[in-house]
Amino acid sequence: MENPVHIVFGAYGGVGSALARRLADGGARLVLSGRDEDRLQSLARELDAEALAADATDLQAVDDVLKGAREQHGRVDGVANCVGSLMLKPAHLTRPQEWHDTVATNLGSAFAVVRSAAGVMSRQDEGGSVVLVSTAAARVGLPNHEAIAAAKGGVDALVRSAAATYGRFHVRVNSVAPGLVDTPMTERITSNDRARESSESMHALGRIGTADEVARAIEWLLDPASGWITGQTVGVDGGLGTVRSA
Repeated sequence: MENPVHIVFGAYGGVGSALARRLADGGARLVLSGRDEDRLQSLARELDAEALAADATDLQAVDDVLKGAREQHGRVDGVANCVGSLMLKPAHLTRPQEWHDTVATNLGSAFAVVRSAAGVMSRQDEGGSVVLVSTAAARVGLPNHEAIAAAKGGVDALVRSAAATYGRFHVRVNSVAPGLVDTPMTERITSNDRARESSESMHALGRIGTADEVARAIEWLLDPASGWITGQTVGVDGGLGTVRSA
């Protein structure tokens, strides 16, 4: 498709910014969204993209972003939700606000994006693609991941249900499930030599991932060339979710 219109939520995060750059390099017309206006505008200027600040956990705010993009460009071909957080604690030490924030940031934003994107795309003859971000921790039990695993497990279930609902409108819904990825969000782990080595050993390929590797998978799922893929959670995890090395 020539110059598709793509929206990236969480656009200035590690994965979101890598995705935005890949999509811009491919000629997409980009609408970038996030809560921090300054960081958002800086990336938008770099990529000659449109910036629409919004809290992705706010259903009306996400509606407004989709509506604005549709009014500006006439259509929306793909939407990626790269909003997320990482909170590692056992359940009994997780404070109520930490639990609510984890669910709102990871599952709430995913639902808001699916809700708004499907509403717009289902009225287009060509439909569109929605890609969310899950985690390998929703697929395999890892200690101290209860809150994030529960929230991202909800993302995987949302993907399957929404794919079933909106398939008849040619709207595809998928997600990627990364292992540990080297981004600013994971710096507390990756900057600690012992923690990083332990994490690397958990991945069959013996290393953690890069933001660009995850972004590449999201870009692939957004592409109409992947038009017969829906309802899937694609592991981009160095084998963490399915493989144990010798």
